[in-house]
Amino acid sequence: MNVDVRRRRFEELAPGWIEAVRRYLARRTDPATADDVLSETLLVCWRRLDDMPDDHLPWVYAVARNCLANAERGRRRQERLVARISAVDPPPRAVEGPGEGDGLAAAMEGLRAEDAELLRLWAWEDLTATGIAVVLGISANAASIRLHRAKQKLREELRKLEDAGGHEESTEGRRP
Repeated sequence: MNVDVRRRRFEELAPGWIEAVRRYLARRTDPATADDVLSETLLVCWRRLDDMPDDHLPWVYAVARNCLANAERGRRRQERLVARISAVDPPPRAVEGPGEGDGLAAAMEGLRAEDAELLRLWAWEDLTATGIAVVLGISANAASIRLHRAKQKLREELRKLEDAGGHEESTEGRRP
């Protein structure tokens, strides 16, 4: 495919998924990293335009997910380097107060990373089990089963938080 044809095809396809991928990344990382990963995702999509299937969005989400994983690995390498340097020359300690998070965010943090990602793909990205399967590189059946289990685990986490929060069921108007 010549360059002009590739460019036209890319320019036709990209506007249909750029904002969706931007939101996908914004919900998973900080704004600066999201912008960098979006740029990297666009570059990979351009390079692999001929490999892009007819159902573009789940494939593009998979590319973005892989680019984000690469960025996270780079961030962790940087943190390890800072830790090594800090061992030699420790920085001044910052005092942070306890933060308050909402119940859903706390429940999501109580899940395994894989389960939380499944739920994000389903709820935030509005993907079906088939789309989730493309993003995660698994079968649609496996995605469906894992999604069902992740929903159950989220319910359990939410119940745990509710029980830990000291909420009591009202008995007003009930007979003993």
